[in-house]
Amino acid sequence: MKVIELLKNTDKTLFSFELLPPLRGGNIESVYKVIDPLIGFNPININITYHQQEVVYKKLPSGLLQKKTVRKRPGTVAISAAIKYRYPQLEVVPHLICGGFTKSETEYALIDLHFLGIENLLVLRGDPPKSQRLFQPDPEGHQFAIDLIEQITNLNKGIYQDDELRNKTATDFSVGVAGYPEKHFEAANMDADLQYLKEKVDSGADYIITQMFFDNKVFFDFVERCRNFGIEVPIIPGLKPISSMNDLRLLPLVFHIDIPEGLAAGLRKCKTNEAAIQLGIKWSVKQSLELKDYGVPALHYFTIGVTDNIRQIAGKVF
Repeated sequence: MKVIELLKNTDKTLFSFELLPPLRGGNIESVYKVIDPLIGFNPININITYHQQEVVYKKLPSGLLQKKTVRKRPGTVAISAAIKYRYPQLEVVPHLICGGFTKSETEYALIDLHFLGIENLLVLRGDPPKSQRLFQPDPEGHQFAIDLIEQITNLNKGIYQDDELRNKTATDFSVGVAGYPEKHFEAANMDADLQYLKEKVDSGADYIITQMFFDNKVFFDFVERCRNFGIEVPIIPGLKPISSMNDLRLLPLVFHIDIPEGLAAGLRKCKTNEAAIQLGIKWSVKQSLELKDYGVPALHYFTIGVTDNIRQIAGKVF
């Protein structure tokens, strides 16, 4: 079933979470160990993240550098298939990104996902690899998420890259996109960011999942501004519990978000990562309950490959 259908046909707040695939060399059992503790909370879907390949340089004995292109994690098609096989009651939502793919490669991935019976996608431009300061698409790929959405919309109409194909089968994908309550760091201003978001919705996006935030007022203001812009699709808050003392420094740096002073002050007092985890659980439970009272259609948690804290939160919220 499509995620948008589940969101529109519920009278309660639903539960979903995001999974970070294991590093190359890991095994599928590590994925199941992340998922199993959360199955009892009846998640409606699991999102599967994807990061584009990176260029690394290896120093040779001669002193010269050897350039290598590496993919650090398995592709979403393989992970999605494994999860779909193990947990048939769950909807799997693979991330589809622009970076590192040509339009033809994207089409092949979409065909594979369609054959697997996967109906839901989260469409993102994606971040540049660590070796790049600015995002650079493949010369034959997409520059923006909206271009990728348009390719998916065309495929849903039976329009393929090859005009000469015969017996074309239309796909039936539902698309989710990302929203940024504190503005995407590359956007000139919030209104510009919301205009881009509206264009993605107008091009076929069915719902929005937000970037993490730690102040619910930021989310409430974001929803109001979206509605004023004419964005009427469901908006799902994305939540990431604090999981280490370093989050105080890393989260604002990496994700360009604010940490409220109340949470920051508590985190500064933590002497161990375990104390930080407990603080994160407490803060996230408070956030989640307030968001439920607000009437959000679902709560979406970023697990980053660890679910014990999410299990504790879900136990108090769902």
